[in-house]
Amino acid sequence: MAVGECLSFGVPRRRIGAGYGQVTGSTGRMCRYVLLSCAAIASWAMLPSAEEALLPRFTESIPNVTVSVGKDALLACIVENLRGYKVAWVRVDTQTILSIHHNVITQNPRISLSHNDHRSWYLHIRNAQEADRGWYMCQINTDPMRSRVGYIQVVVPPSIVDKETSSDMVAREGANVTLVCKAQGYPEPYVMWRREDGQDINYNGVNVNVIDGEVITITKVSRLHMGAYLCIASNGVPPSVSKRVLLRVQFPPMLWIPNQLEGAYIGQDVALECHTEAYPTSINYWTTERGDMIISGDKYESVSVENGYKKYMMLKIRNVTHRDFGSYKCMAKNSLGETDGLIKLDEIPAPSTTTTTPAPQPPSLTLSPNDKKKGRSKGRQRHSDTERNEVLNRGRESKGWLDLDYSSKLSGDPDDMDDNYDSGQPPYLVDLHTASSSSSSAPNASRPFLPLPFLLGAQWAMLTWIVCCALVAGAS
Repeated sequence: MAVGECLSFGVPRRRIGAGYGQVTGSTGRMCRYVLLSCAAIASWAMLPSAEEALLPRFTESIPNVTVSVGKDALLACIVENLRGYKVAWVRVDTQTILSIHHNVITQNPRISLSHNDHRSWYLHIRNAQEADRGWYMCQINTDPMRSRVGYIQVVVPPSIVDKETSSDMVAREGANVTLVCKAQGYPEPYVMWRREDGQDINYNGVNVNVIDGEVITITKVSRLHMGAYLCIASNGVPPSVSKRVLLRVQFPPMLWIPNQLEGAYIGQDVALECHTEAYPTSINYWTTERGDMIISGDKYESVSVENGYKKYMMLKIRNVTHRDFGSYKCMAKNSLGETDGLIKLDEIPAPSTTTTTPAPQPPSLTLSPNDKKKGRSKGRQRHSDTERNEVLNRGRESKGWLDLDYSSKLSGDPDDMDDNYDSGQPPYLVDLHTASSSSSSAPNASRPFLPLPFLLGAQWAMLTWIVCCALVAGAS
């Protein structure tokens, strides 16, 4: 019989006879049983909703925590309406009870408990280790049990395992070399290789700056691979770590000479140069063509500059003489071999020195002191026409000389002109350079000759006047 039908049958009716009319017999009894059952079920279903409001509940989920190894971790569990119930912390993966209410159950001294007004319950883990990584449960002892879970992630910064990582290596040129770098940490570290000096690595024919991976293999290693390499490990957890591995490549000496033929002149200082490469480091020195080792001193100075497996050699020879010309050898030796290079020093002509040629002096007529004296006492003798013309022509042909206009340049006392003529300086010629410099000099400065050129007619008049004066003086 359906519940709805029982409810319709169970409706009170008007009294018939002594009482209310209602369903009787077996059908009535069945309806009464169904109605009682429905009432009980309804009252039971309404009871949990009322009690639910009185039970404890979690206000929020437990946040996951990430912590570096060695640091402290904290998990928080927030509970409301705890009343007389208790809170416990449990390690999920091992089912280990860590605490119950105010008491710490675990024997781990790094775990402690704290709470705030029975609402916030904190689980403390000091100096977290990788073993602490996992799920943790906060539960309330209701029936059924209520719980929340949170995860502690313990990360570990990278570290290099020295026992499994390559140390400094020495290899012969042309051999294969393998470098290994093992690192550990959580999450798993990323490992890469690069050169310490930042240069590219010739990795199997390809120039690269960085090589990924714990293991690198260099085939047919050469001296260009020589240097320090860095193995760097990182996983996002600071700090990153690195290890330095020094790779040395052995090879016999080799050299090259910039100039195999040098030239020098007597008295010059000269320098001979030579470049070598070797590992192990070579012994370098200079010898003469006779094989004698050259030692630094007053005559020679030997200089050597080392840069890794490269070495620069320089021999300076001071004040070169004839004995210094010849051949010189630069030598390089190590445990794997030796080599030498020859430089020849030849003599070259000394550079010529530049000399300044003085300007030609003008032609002049000179008279002996006796002639001058005789001319003043007995009258001056006239020069022959041929001699005057010769002087005039030679003066005009001289470089830097020029006839000047007598009318514009003639000045001074005739006696002064006469004295200048007797001193051997031609009065009709002048040096342009001397004239310009004399004009700007001090008034009292001495002049090498009088700058008074004469035209031909003026010269004859002057000579005539001089002769007349001489005759008059002689007659008296």
